[in-house]
Amino acid sequence: MWRDKVKEYEDFILEDLKGLLSIESVREDDKASAENPVGPGPRQALDYMYKIAERDGFGTHDVDHIAGRIEAGKGDDVFGILCHVDVVPAGDGWDSDPFNPVVTDDKIIARGTLDDKGPTIAAYYAVKILNEMNVNWKKRIHIIIGTDEESDWKCTERYFQTEEMPELGFAPDAEFPAIHGEKGISTFDVIQNEKADDQDEPEYELRSFVSGQRYNMVPDEAIANVAVKENMTDVIQNFEQYLNEHDVEGESVVDSGVLVLKVQGKAVHGMDPSIGVNAGLYLLNFLATLNLDKTAANFVAFSERYLFESHFGEKMGMKFHTDVMGDVTTNVGIITYDNQDGGKFGINLRYPEGFEFEESLTRFKGEIQSLGFSIELGKNQTPHYVEKDDPFVQSLVQAYRNQTGDDTEPYTIGGGTYARNLDKGVAFGAMFSDSEDLMHQKNEYITKKQLFNATSIYLESLYKLCVEE
Repeated sequence: MWRDKVKEYEDFILEDLKGLLSIESVREDDKASAENPVGPGPRQALDYMYKIAERDGFGTHDVDHIAGRIEAGKGDDVFGILCHVDVVPAGDGWDSDPFNPVVTDDKIIARGTLDDKGPTIAAYYAVKILNEMNVNWKKRIHIIIGTDEESDWKCTERYFQTEEMPELGFAPDAEFPAIHGEKGISTFDVIQNEKADDQDEPEYELRSFVSGQRYNMVPDEAIANVAVKENMTDVIQNFEQYLNEHDVEGESVVDSGVLVLKVQGKAVHGMDPSIGVNAGLYLLNFLATLNLDKTAANFVAFSERYLFESHFGEKMGMKFHTDVMGDVTTNVGIITYDNQDGGKFGINLRYPEGFEFEESLTRFKGEIQSLGFSIELGKNQTPHYVEKDDPFVQSLVQAYRNQTGDDTEPYTIGGGTYARNLDKGVAFGAMFSDSEDLMHQKNEYITKKQLFNATSIYLESLYKLCVEE
């Protein structure tokens, strides 16, 4: 029944999704203002959702242009569907324009198709279809739209300062059948505070280093500018040998007497950095073979000691595992250095319930202080957990099973979704077990089958939870 209803709307779903995907809704702090709190792109995407909602007869409510909601249904209690329309930067290496969606016979290719514009449109259409069926709602529906999920969550933080908290709800921003637990997520910067004096002119001086744009994304490019006193050819040959030995891509060019070294890695979501290739850490690993100036050498040595080939916090002394929620993971998402101010590592750490985060960070702070480094803590979100046997979770899972015939149990993840804003919130789709996970990667896509099947599952689950029989 539900899949047949979705068939009637397939062309409309695709058109509305294409419009949303065409908006480059990447956070831009240098263009932020009161009108565009995290830049014009995310604001434009938020307004786009308001526009289609008003077209379809729904009410909307804006909160300082950084978040808002689409309103449907009626009743005393609020059911929340928590979505976001911001995306991570596209990065390089796409086969098509990431913000000019390509629609083939079986898929839609663009940044945000999986995370989170495709699922947002799927959930929106589930509400729209039910509303146009003139059902008897027993709950109010708030489709809550954020614009800063990929960075600091300023959107939901601001939203829930003044707006009603849903009794329960889901975030269509992960996998089916349901995600009932999410790791804690912390971002912090490791900052180099001390410059070291060189007694003699160094053989090699690291002028600058840059890699990565987001804490929650494995960097796919790194660039180092190195002043070489002599033996330029030897360094270039050694670099090429390093690339071959480690099976990573890169190149070197000489620009005005400065050696520019580049490494290409593989960008993946920061929740599992082990499946990516961190271009920045590999380039620092090569630089460790050079007799660098002392400040740079200290920076590189820190990476070698604590970060390189340490995806699970083992080198930082933070290795921890639970059977329910898995391992601590550490993603070094941003690396910067210049010869005037020193360097900085931007780290995204994810941890299961039971991990003593504050104690571990305090110990690590003390350990690295003697090396001339300090820690500046950003946001820390504690782990989120709903019992998988909770009737709410089971209702969602049953809708999934009815539509797919798959009896997979709900599970926990290392990612973080808006579901953790709610006491009783879970992540619910829109990826399936056979979906290719290209979140935060090049050539991100969603299949039409996945998009429409997710819409059907949302339809059934919302009917079960929010509509009177």
